[in-house]
Formats: sequence, C-alpha cells, structure tokens
Amino acid sequence: MSSLVDHLTASGGSESIGFLNDIVAQLWPNINVAGSDMTKKIAEPMFAEMLPGPLASLKFVKIDLGKKPMTFHNVDVHKTEHEGIKLDMDLDWDGECDIELDGKMVPKVGVEHVKLQGRLSVLLCPLTNVIPLVGAAQVAFINPPSLKLDFTDAANIADCSIIDKCVRKIMLSIISSMAVIPNRFLVKLDAANDYLKTFQYDEGVLRLTVEKASKVVVSKKGGAGGFLSKIIKDTPDCYCKVDFGPEEWKTSTKKNETDPEWNETKDFLLSDHDQAIFVDVQDDDLAGDDDIGIATTTAKKILLAGGTEELTLVHNGSNTSAKLTLNAQLHKFVPDIASFTADDAATEGRICGLATVLVAGAFDVKGDRSELTPSVKITWGDKTFSTAKKSDCPGTDVTNPSFDSAFRFPIDSEAAGTQPPFNITLLDGGDKVGSVEVPFADVLAAPEMVLADKFDIGDGTTVRASFCVRGTELIE
Repeated sequence: MSSLVDHLTASGGSESIGFLNDIVAQLWPNINVAGSDMTKKIAEPMFAEMLPGPLASLKFVKIDLGKKPMTFHNVDVHKTEHEGIKLDMDLDWDGECDIELDGKMVPKVGVEHVKLQGRLSVLLCPLTNVIPLVGAAQVAFINPPSLKLDFTDAANIADCSIIDKCVRKIMLSIISSMAVIPNRFLVKLDAANDYLKTFQYDEGVLRLTVEKASKVVVSKKGGAGGFLSKIIKDTPDCYCKVDFGPEEWKTSTKKNETDPEWNETKDFLLSDHDQAIFVDVQDDDLAGDDDIGIATTTAKKILLAGGTEELTLVHNGSNTSAKLTLNAQLHKFVPDIASFTADDAATEGRICGLATVLVAGAFDVKGDRSELTPSVKITWGDKTFSTAKKSDCPGTDVTNPSFDSAFRFPIDSEAAGTQPPFNITLLDGGDKVGSVEVPFADVLAAPEMVLADKFDIGDGTTVRASFCVRGTELIE
C-alpha cells in the first residue's frame, strides 16, 4: 500500500500562480479574438448537426468574450513517468460577454454572461535540450467542467429551458471532445515536435465495485405520486448509474430493498488519479425513475482510503441518511505478456490489457492537393476508429498531413487469446487509398512492446504510427 500512497501523493503541494494570471491578463485581447474564431468554426457545424428544428440554423453574429480574463489558482506540479511535467490547476471564468446568435425562423439569442469552472491538467512534454525546452503543451479538464449561461433578448425568458439546455449541451460536447481527459488539446511549441514522444499513456485500470447502499428512502416527484407516497410506504427498486470519464455503466435493479446489495464490478480506463466517480442512485419506476441521491468521490480519494469508501447520498443539494459503499483497485499497465493470463482476466467484462495506437501523420499522399481529404482508419478486431479528415489550407501540406491522434483498444481475455492483427487504412474522403496489416505478435515482440514505424500502405505512401500493448498488474 505504501508504494501506491507514494505514487498518489507525489507532489510538492499547491502553489500560487499569480504570474500565469498576469500573463493571461496581458494576452486576453488576443485570446478573445482567437477563442471567438475557434468557437465559431467548431460550434456552428455542431449546431446544424445536434440542435432540433429551426435551432439548427443558429449562427454566431457576434462573439466578444469581454474584458474579464480567466483566472487560475491552486496549482500542483508533478513530474510524469514519460519525460514531462504535469501542472494541475483550477480554472475560474466569470465572463461578461457579448455573444449574439441568429437563425432562420428563430428569434435572436444573446448570451451576456458565461461562468466556467473546472480543474485543468497541463502536460508539458517532451522535455528537450534546446529552446523552448518543451516540445508541446497538452491542455485538458480532468473532469467535465461546470458551465452556466445567462441569456438576453428573446432567450432570456427561456433560461434553463430548451435553448439553455441545447446550447449548453453543445458547448460542453465541444469541450469534452477536445479537452476533457482522455482527450487533450495539443499545442505544438516546437513545429518539429514528434507526437509519438508527446502522448501520455493511460495510468491503468480502475476496478470499481458498487457494493451496497443503506437506509434508502424514495423522494417522490410532486403530484398524485407524491401524495400517495405519504399514504403508502414505497420500498424502492434501486439501481446505480456510474459515470467515470467518458464511460457510463448501470448496475442491475434490486427490487423492494431499502438496504440493497449489488457487489457488481466494472473496469474503467484511468487517465488521471483525480478523475471523479459519480454514482446516481435511482428508484426504477414505471411512471418515471425517481432520484434517490448522488454520491461523488475521486479515484485518488478512494484509493488513499484503502480502496473502500462509504459515501453519503446527496439529494437536491442536501445530505440524506442513505449511504453508498464503493470498493476500488488500481491495476497499473505494464509491458508484460504474462499479465494477460492473470486469474481474474477470464472474468467477463474485465480489462486485462490495453492496446494504444498513435497516428502521427501520412507521407507522400498522391492526388490533386486541392481535392485531397485524407484520413486514417485503424481497425482491431470488431473495433474501428478514424482520424479527422484533412484538407488543403494555408500553413499545412495536405500531401503530408499531420493527424496527431490516439486510439485506445481495451483488451479482454478473448482478445488476448485471439490476438487479431491491427489494420491501417488510408482514406481520401470515403475512398480507400491503401492499407497495411500489422500483426499483434510483431507488437509483442518489439522492445517494451511498442512498435513505431512508417508503414507502407502502397504506391510509396506511408503512415507513421505507433502500436503499444500493455497488460495489467494490481498495485497494492
């Protein structure tokens, strides 16, 4: 246990970060312009895809993030295991903005106030021996941030209604897809930076068990249901919804239990020890499930508590008498083939390893550069991931595009046994340009079980990629 504690508490403690706030304040006019431009380019296509009905036509007429800059505090500095420095810090922005959206058959929508809060992780890596000493910075929220919007114009009467929910959902989706762990927003400080040396691999597997709850009481919704619940004692049918990182999981339902016991386990990929665990306990009801309470902790807290925590359920912001017991284990990723055959690996749903594929870029892509839209697809077994499509634009070379993308393939006992090959496919739009197969055995045989190379997909075109395979080992 001491080694785990040392690993989780390896920090010099929180420090002030006034110098960064001074820098951000000086750069805020430039950040305002760059952030506004990025928001418009990214959000408008998502409006068209995700918003219902006429709201899909919304476009930004004006974006001004205001004069009040973001502030940072409570910074914690760590050295990573992969030749880098990790800075964790709280972000707080209480911005007085001037944002206007308009669309067809939609009244003008304005946003005058944005409140954004969350804890950021900034990775500085790889470290180099030449100026600027750091190859790249990667920025991400450790957990999804909180976002509040105050509307003006026709939307001010609809705060917390469909407009608020839809716009906020899209903005949070953008943030999550770009900069909530495991996704990180990459900023190259050195133009020649190598993504294969920049990427920070996952910490391991958090094996989480929802053990039991006690003294569960149902708080019914208003109306007839609420009135009847006062007359007829309602014994809940409890289940738990668990959110950890980008993954969601639901336990089975325990019928007519005020002290339900589940003892159900789920493996989650762990990217940061401060990732939050959210457990929403609900009463399964035909008329609509009722909230019983929410429990929250972090991977770090439960592991430092010896792997077991009894958490108080919170309902509508107030503590209840109900308790929820969680257990957790940390299984660290290791370059060891034998770890695939661990006794518990055969249990259904267990993660006994992880294959991580990094796609840095393609070289000598053939075709008319004004029409090329190359992307790379990675397939392993029945799972497929694709990079974003690239196109010809100033400052880039579409015939030698950079993708700088990472894809994770959890390994269960079946995949560890069959060991299917990896497949790299280069696409131009929806058309296949070429492909190459990378045997799983070649990755296992590579030094430290990492195979990095330029892979020939035909006609002189290559894709630079890295394949890393890891098993798991329980950390005690």
